[in-house]
Formats: sequence, C-alpha cells, structure tokens
Amino acid sequence: MDQKNIKSIIRFLEDKPGYVKEGRGRLHDILSRRHFNVSLDECEAALKQARKDSNIKESNESVPDGFILKSKWQGANGEWLESWARKKDDEIIVNYLEEFRKNILTDLEDIKVPKYKPSNKQGNVAFEISTPDLHFGKGDIDELQNNFFNSISSLLAKYNKSNIDYFILPIGNDGMNSEGMRSTTTSGTPQTDSVKWYESFTTYCHALIKAICMLKSIAPVKVIVVQGNHDWERMFYAGEVISAYFSSDEYVDVNNSSEPRKYHKYGNCMLMYTHGDKEKATDLPLIMATEQPMMFAETKHREVHCGHLHKEMVNEYRGIKVRFLPSVCSNDDWHKQMGYDSYRCAQAYIWNKETGLEGFLQHNI
Repeated sequence: MDQKNIKSIIRFLEDKPGYVKEGRGRLHDILSRRHFNVSLDECEAALKQARKDSNIKESNESVPDGFILKSKWQGANGEWLESWARKKDDEIIVNYLEEFRKNILTDLEDIKVPKYKPSNKQGNVAFEISTPDLHFGKGDIDELQNNFFNSISSLLAKYNKSNIDYFILPIGNDGMNSEGMRSTTTSGTPQTDSVKWYESFTTYCHALIKAICMLKSIAPVKVIVVQGNHDWERMFYAGEVISAYFSSDEYVDVNNSSEPRKYHKYGNCMLMYTHGDKEKATDLPLIMATEQPMMFAETKHREVHCGHLHKEMVNEYRGIKVRFLPSVCSNDDWHKQMGYDSYRCAQAYIWNKETGLEGFLQHNI
C-alpha cells in the first residue's frame, strides 16, 4: 500500500467527513469517479485511520447562542448539514405570564361594576350594537378605545332607550389583532402590534367590561362571542374572562360556546353570527337551516351577520340576508400600500319581535 495514497484519501475524508461511514468498496467507487488511483486496501486503511480521528467523524460546528440543534444529516457530497431552532426561554415566558396575570387582575379590580338594575322593565325591541373587527393591538390603542366607546354612546343617543327590551352585543370578530406572543394571526400570518400582547388583551377585556356595564344600566345585555381569523384562541380566552366576571350578574348573559357559528332568537327573528372567512356567503342560509332546524322553523325573519371584510356588503339568498359589517378600525400600512380603503363606522340594528328588522342606526368615524 502506498502511504501517499492513504494520506490523500484521509485529506479527502477531512473535506467530506460524511464518507467516513461508507464501506471501502463504496469509498473506492466514489474516489475512482474523482480520478483517484487507489486500491481497496488503501481505502480500508484510510477509513480505519479516519475513524480514529475524532476531528473528522462529524461536523463539530458550534451551535449559535440562543439556538438548539434540531437535526443533522449528510448532503449529496457527504458534507454534514445541520438545522437549528431558536431556544424557548422558559424564564422569559414565565416572567411574561406572571406580568400578564398581575396586569389583568389589577385592571379588572379597578373596574367598578354598577350596583343598580336596568332602568327598563321591558321594551319591545332588541337593540343590536355592531362594532366588529376592532383589532386591538393595531395602531393607536387609545384612539381605538375612544372610537369604540364614542360609537356606543352615539348609537344609544340616537334611539329612545325606553323601547329597548335588551341589548345584543356581538364581541370579537378579530377583537384583537393577533394571537399574542407569537405575533401572528391564528393561521400564522405575521402581524406587527403596537403594544405588548398582554396589554392588548387586558385593554380589550377592560373596554368590553366597561361597555357592558354601561349598557346594562339601561337594559339586560346578551353578549355573543364571535371568534375571528386573527384571534381565534385569544377571543375564546377573552370570552371566558367576560363570562367569569359577570357570572353572578342576572342581567348579563354571555355565549362563549366553542361553536364556530353562534345563533340568537328574538321572537320571530333568527340571527347567525360568524366571522365569515371560512364559509361561502351563498352557503350560510343553508348552514343556518341545517344547524338550527327548530329555530329556523319557528322564525320568519332571518339574517347572518359577518365581519372580516371591514366593509358593508349585503346580499339576499332565498329571503335570508347575509351582511358583512363595517368596522371602526383604521387601515394599517399594508392596506394603504395595496390601495384598500373602507368607510369606517359602527351600526346598531333594531329588531322587533314580530315584524323583524325595523331599521338601523349608524355612527361614522
């Protein structure tokens, strides 16, 4: 055996350490294709020597700080390739959660719930207040809160409150802009929030509780939680906070079921609430009849209310209106770049038990 050939093979293995695991026949074939004039015995001797050398068994490239090694494999040329993932800093997560817990408890304790009963004994209409797609966490959160409360106050001022039997308050429909810590929508689309994830959550819950307390001083409130494509998980959590907060209040009822579509019946009126990003609009009336056949049979006036599009669109299918509702939320940079614009407003719908929709009110931003 020629020692020069053996050293030449070892140098090759130092450059391509993945081939150390090959047998002498396979290594001989590889070297022959690369015009090495070596024997099988020389390949075997080089392999034995290379396997003793720990420096060329595998790549020993250090893992960057803040990352962990996920996997290691050989490329087509025998080189070792590695995949890394960013470490989850458990201490940071624990600190975030602890700060979140303290903040939400402090915020909720600061809210003074009115200790009075609704002023109305019984009206003759259900007053639905529509403020979908608030996207708390996007843009100026103080401005968004002001728009939310001003919308409710303005809509109430436009109507005779003594006629109100109770309020229907759908909440959610992308009430928050992202799923929180991961800064994405539910499906993973990146989002840039203007505040920390726990601040958007606590501020949103605080605003909802304040609004519900304002409404229940006039009439009972039926809260319907509608999950969106930006905050499907967090909206359920917010619904649980609201439900727990008013659990002993006989004038506030919260529907936070896990169903993707919520239904409400008021006399002859049937309402479906869904975000509207998953179903085809033309299918919604049939879905309504299929999912709630008894309610469908007992009612004459039926509508579907959706969010998601941030603009008003109304279509009628077989006598059932499907409404996509406008939003008070401002456009972000992406919408501006794409040239998308929509009329910003909040609406209220007036439902009569017998005759259905009597009309609607609007507050413009």
